[in-house]
Amino acid sequence: MRRREFIAGLGGAAAWPVVARAQHQMAVVGFLNPGSAETFADRLRGFRQGLKETGYVEAENVAILYRWAENQADRLPELADELVRRKVSAIVAFVSAALAARATTTTIPVVFLTAEDPVRLGLVESLARPGGNLTGVNMLSGELTAKRLELLHELLPRASNISVLHYPAAANAESTLKELEAAARNLALKTRVVNASTNREIDAVFAGFIAERPDALFVGSSDPFFSTRRVQLATLSARHAIPMISGTREIAEVGGLMSYGPNFVDAWHQIGIYTGRVLKGTKPAELPVWQTSKFELIINAQIARMLGLEIPPQLLARADEVIE
Repeated sequence: MRRREFIAGLGGAAAWPVVARAQHQMAVVGFLNPGSAETFADRLRGFRQGLKETGYVEAENVAILYRWAENQADRLPELADELVRRKVSAIVAFVSAALAARATTTTIPVVFLTAEDPVRLGLVESLARPGGNLTGVNMLSGELTAKRLELLHELLPRASNISVLHYPAAANAESTLKELEAAARNLALKTRVVNASTNREIDAVFAGFIAERPDALFVGSSDPFFSTRRVQLATLSARHAIPMISGTREIAEVGGLMSYGPNFVDAWHQIGIYTGRVLKGTKPAELPVWQTSKFELIINAQIARMLGLEIPPQLLARADEVIE
């Protein structure tokens, strides 16, 4: 077993003794995620706090079976099927994992977090009346694409040639590109989409920048894939001195220039609350899809100085956090 797989599996392994002793005495939640455990520490704290507020504490009166796909989307159906066979009380599923869970069970409650319109994805019948066995939180990430590009333009007014780093397997891949294309037209920006689904492909993207250097790199997808590669992205963008904008604070924290997107901790807190309510007997069909209203603008001033950029004062004033 590779070291990374071992580390990522620790979350699930740690729950086993609890589940083995108490499977018939406490609720068991299946946690299905397309990414890896290493990027979810803060978000899991938000999730557990939400559970606690509804009366559930992990290892005391609820057990959690963690299943991480390690960015291998083809593993999700198998992992979802395993959770169903274990007859968990509920499944918590992030983004594409929700689609795998929906395809696997029509009876076990599923609480999802998605970056795409859940109605368009077929997860629910409507936001107000989900129907079926699914409900959850919509982060509205696709709708934020245009706003993110506007912020990039405000920060780098002379930038006109933008490379868009795109993860084709993301659940919101198609809608993100449509939003981006429309926003780029309005701002008279030239965008070039470059796909990457592996570490090697990310390396190849940056190698290509030597011949065709963009003014900025726009990380298009909010899928966990790029968050798990955040150190690689930060290292390469620093090496090539390319300003990088994303939708997740994790990338800005390690070397991105700026991020704008949902507050993931807040979203996962709400997921915890919904999961607790489901465990208490509320049907998912009775819980309207919650749309996140908390967004955060993070600016990495240290990276700006390294790139020789001056951040407009009005943008600094609007930032929720400035990393010095």
